[in-house]
Amino acid sequence: MSFSHETKNELSRLMPQKRCCLKAELAALVLFGGVNGLKGKDETDSLAVNTENAATARKVFKLFKALYPVPVKVGAVKKRQFKKNKVYVVKAHPDKNYPQIIRALGLDDDEGQRLERLPERLVRSRCCKRAYLRGAFLARGSVNKPEGEYHLEITCATDDLARDLQKLMEQMRLEAKISERKNSIVLYIKESEQIADFLRIAGASSALLEFENVRVVKSVRNQVNRQVNCETANLGKTVAASMRQSMAISRLIDNVGLQAIPQPFREVAVLRLEHPDYSLRELGSLMNPPLSKSGVAYRMRRLEDMAEKLLGEKS
Repeated sequence: MSFSHETKNELSRLMPQKRCCLKAELAALVLFGGVNGLKGKDETDSLAVNTENAATARKVFKLFKALYPVPVKVGAVKKRQFKKNKVYVVKAHPDKNYPQIIRALGLDDDEGQRLERLPERLVRSRCCKRAYLRGAFLARGSVNKPEGEYHLEITCATDDLARDLQKLMEQMRLEAKISERKNSIVLYIKESEQIADFLRIAGASSALLEFENVRVVKSVRNQVNRQVNCETANLGKTVAASMRQSMAISRLIDNVGLQAIPQPFREVAVLRLEHPDYSLRELGSLMNPPLSKSGVAYRMRRLEDMAEKLLGEKS
């Protein structure tokens, strides 16, 4: 079972306590996951919500039953292109109450014209905003497993609906971007902290805990990798510098002898040949009295200059 599927299962088990929140979540599920104005077999108006998640279908059924005393049926059909996947259809038949229910869910205006915009009057309070976002995600949302690339998205039917939902997210301090994909508009979040905030706002506590645990492990792993890479790079530079310095000192001693090297530089030269794997700081700690890293670096440069000057005169 995917992380997205598990998250939807968890969110589907949450039932709002307030009627306003029940209505906001159902409105989002109907607008994002279904089509209003369909005709049933009995030629009466109906509301239908399609979903591939069984738990989401059960929640739509419960929301209808909690809000409106109308007949509700749940069916399942197989996708033609993917025979293994089922699509659950939750269909409510409001009969004579259809216009009132449609208007209550913000799906049409006062003149009866269908709207595909976010109903602002249903999301005035923070709790209703959370419920609406939860419904939109259950209907047309997905989130990648935290072990992979961070990505959460909600598919919208129109650009206006995507921008309405983006504005709602901004009110909840969520930063989402919009992109086009085939015949739909996608609202997406890629920042890990923002995805964690969305899961928290929607109420997916278990999914949030799993997401955060994986995120912490990835963060620590990345930090360790950066540190190892940095130390490896520094070690490579230290080894290269040590080899260069040792070769210069060896040439200098072979040509003029150790005693010909001035006393302030002689001790550093001997220590470098005895400890080729030591850093400059470590070499400085062996001297009597100890010498700072910059002091050792200065003497090494002078030794290399002496060797270069000597070789230049001989050539």
